[in-house]
Amino acid sequence: MNRWLGRVAVFVVVPLMIVTGCATAPAPSPAPPAGGDWAGFLRDFQEGYFARNPPFAVSQGRHEYDGRLPDWTPEGIRANTQWLHERRAAAEKFEDRSLNDDQRFERQYLLSRIDTDLFWREEVEQPFTNPAYYLDGGLDPSVYLTRPYASPEARLKAFVTYARAIPTAVAQIRANLRMPLPKSFIKYGVDGFGGYPDFYRNDVPKVFASVTDQALRGELTAAVEPAARAMRELADWLNAAMPQAGENFVLGPEKFADMLNKTERVTTPIPELERVGRADLARNLDALRQACAQFRPGATIQDCVAADAAVKPAGSSVEAARTQLVSLRQFIVDHNVVTIPGPEEAKVDEAPPYQRSNFAFINIPGPYDKGMPSVYYIAPPDPSWPKEEQEAYIPGESSLLFTSAHEVWPGHFLQFLHANRSKSEFGQLFVGYAYSEGWAHYTEEMMWEAGLGNGSPATHVGQLTEALLRNVRFLCSIGLHTQGMSQASCETMFREQAFQDPGNARQQAARGTYDPAYLNYTMGKLMIRKLREDWTASRGGRAAWKEFHDRFLSYGGPPIPLVRAQMMGPAGGSLF
Repeated sequence: MNRWLGRVAVFVVVPLMIVTGCATAPAPSPAPPAGGDWAGFLRDFQEGYFARNPPFAVSQGRHEYDGRLPDWTPEGIRANTQWLHERRAAAEKFEDRSLNDDQRFERQYLLSRIDTDLFWREEVEQPFTNPAYYLDGGLDPSVYLTRPYASPEARLKAFVTYARAIPTAVAQIRANLRMPLPKSFIKYGVDGFGGYPDFYRNDVPKVFASVTDQALRGELTAAVEPAARAMRELADWLNAAMPQAGENFVLGPEKFADMLNKTERVTTPIPELERVGRADLARNLDALRQACAQFRPGATIQDCVAADAAVKPAGSSVEAARTQLVSLRQFIVDHNVVTIPGPEEAKVDEAPPYQRSNFAFINIPGPYDKGMPSVYYIAPPDPSWPKEEQEAYIPGESSLLFTSAHEVWPGHFLQFLHANRSKSEFGQLFVGYAYSEGWAHYTEEMMWEAGLGNGSPATHVGQLTEALLRNVRFLCSIGLHTQGMSQASCETMFREQAFQDPGNARQQAARGTYDPAYLNYTMGKLMIRKLREDWTASRGGRAAWKEFHDRFLSYGGPPIPLVRAQMMGPAGGSLF
């Protein structure tokens, strides 16, 4: 999955403050509520976060912020960083005895969210070093195009406001980025920014074709061309810097450990994490050898995986995924895997051009947008690749099945059905990387264990290749950022130990440079598996899986160590 659009950025922190062509400062930060009013303080934080982070607010369904973009000037970034520090200090002033158990948990949840934002903003300086900060942090206008929260006319007006703000935002982005950037960062930026011009000019007018107000359509035409030119110029400016680009993407061991602690509350030493990751890789490789011995006796592992991948879905991947979602949902019901708390369904569609840096992802409406559809996007192969690589990029039927499980049933989509019903509004709004991706990846193996595929070795090969992909992400993240691993070595590891085709291997290795936290897929999965084993051990083992899943999903999306402390007690044992 590329990113969790609309709800959780892969690793970047959505920048703060409002810009609608010019910056408008939010109201001064309120003082902590008198008398230890934690609920009031938390509401004030959420409202302040919305005001300083309008794209995030819109994604949650707060459409009074429609069309607004963040202020990405250095002054705006500094002001909002200061606001986060002030809110953190104020939260710490609440004494434990003034809070009940749920409120103490919410305070830890809030502090972890603030620490995540501050880490990427201050320690890594992403606004000045990484195009992904902007691409994954507010530029995406898909909510106005794909979510029918209002009439097409109202959403078109919102898009026009957004488009008018793009030239100013682009100027701020260009002024912020410090050259030389790493080659992979530039490539990501060129692909992302460069996908917008055609999207603005060609796709957006089609989406709003039903709007008959000629004056409004004229406003769209007038706004689109300057926005498209600005994005094209930004992509060209980045591309021109490629000859001077370097490989200066490494966090280093200290910042990497800080990333784990501040964003996920994981304090496990890096060597121990690597040991745990290598053990899981070995476990999955051994399972793959056994599955291949049944599926293709006598064949090499590479030939076995290739044979499984060669069984392509009937029709397009989009059409096949639509069929798979029906059977996956029914499997959950028939096997009593986890509660489905509502009637919502997810749509499936082809990813737009500017959102194709990974094969699949899902856009899920926030808790304030009631009854709105979620969209599971699938990206076609890059047409610039050789034909053989394009064909290899299309997943096999069994791999697509587990991608659909990951994104929809019972992965991301089901998790957010639960999150949107959390008793904590904060838990509905803020869902972390390891929690979301860990859960979605965990469900792939869990569904196989629950009987998905009826023991078919071909189906098991598909599940295991998805697991090995995430295993190599885990080890590449550690290697690239703490051990001097080269991007080329990481790419080789994806080909040889995750059995990825060249196009995917190249793309995955590049992602590890600008998304060091993509180890969270495996790290989150392993923490959830260990918690399940420990929690169900005294509750009937496998018979308690549904109860465990429902309990785990009830918290919203905090760091998993906080969930473990809630479910097992403060001395609840090791994470891994």
